[in-house]
Amino acid sequence: MAIIQGRDIGTAARWLQAGKLVAFPTETVYGLGANARDEAAIKAVFAAKGRPADHPVIVHLADSEAASAWAAQVDKRARQLMDAFWPGPLTVVLPRHPQVSTLVTGGQDTVAIRCPSHPVARQLLQAFAHLAGPGAGVIAPSANRFGHVSPTQAKHVFQEFVGSDLEMYVLEGAPSEVGIESTIVDVSQAGQPARILRPGHIGADALQAVLREEVMPYAPQKASPDTPRVSGSLKAHYAPRTPLYLFQRAQLSRIIQAHQADRIAVVGCGPLGLLGEAAAQGLHQVRVLPADARSYAAQLYGTLRALDEQGFAALYFEIPPALPAWEAVHDRLSRAAAAF
Repeated sequence: MAIIQGRDIGTAARWLQAGKLVAFPTETVYGLGANARDEAAIKAVFAAKGRPADHPVIVHLADSEAASAWAAQVDKRARQLMDAFWPGPLTVVLPRHPQVSTLVTGGQDTVAIRCPSHPVARQLLQAFAHLAGPGAGVIAPSANRFGHVSPTQAKHVFQEFVGSDLEMYVLEGAPSEVGIESTIVDVSQAGQPARILRPGHIGADALQAVLREEVMPYAPQKASPDTPRVSGSLKAHYAPRTPLYLFQRAQLSRIIQAHQADRIAVVGCGPLGLLGEAAAQGLHQVRVLPADARSYAAQLYGTLRALDEQGFAALYFEIPPALPAWEAVHDRLSRAAAAF
């Protein structure tokens, strides 16, 4: 057993065809891939991650034409979304095709599918479809232990699983540009408004502009019992091993005072000014992430992973602005902090 890193698309596609695991880059995060028609391979992904069996995974496709192999019905709204946002960071939830394993769907009657835009992911999915045939799909939850910080670089995947007894090919590529998981939108129920089940790079306004109808915004506490379960929906998720807390800028002086004898890291949303300079004194470290939501998201997981390796007593992240553009970042930070 070994973890092999490389850039050979053909090798990675053959590994998938042989039922082996392949970690590969997407524009959102690195995924841990397996043939979505191979139940043994699917189980291997769940085992590697320590992922609960009832937690569904997303099927990654080479193109929108493959959607009909996974969904019992691909209606007008789904086609509109695929035409507008595929390839890209949008996952569409549709009624499950009868031939789709319930291991993929977490026992549900819906299936989540997407077509990533990262060039390496696209090449891999196309090469795999050439081997496996039309409609081939690859499950690819984030390539990390379940509940931990998602990886956005190949080195993160290696660091996550090094020392394990896994056999895995890590397909190297450029870092994930979006940096957080895809938006998930549910259009599985005819006659019901589309509903955002996980916020991401693509917001409700963009979806509504394409569909020309109402899109139910993300509201995890208000989801009805028949709303599909989706990836990344647990209260505590995306968490580092170091305790993580969120703060308002006005609280920073008190935090510094309370941790005079501790090594803590403080991460600002934009420059922290004199408060940040004060926090940087002694054993504290200050980092600044961009005050732009998309740039912040692209750097979030990499920053979390880098700080998590440095032995701090705690990580303090400033709460970003309460604006729609920041919804996905708020979601990831709140779930990361909920673990502590």
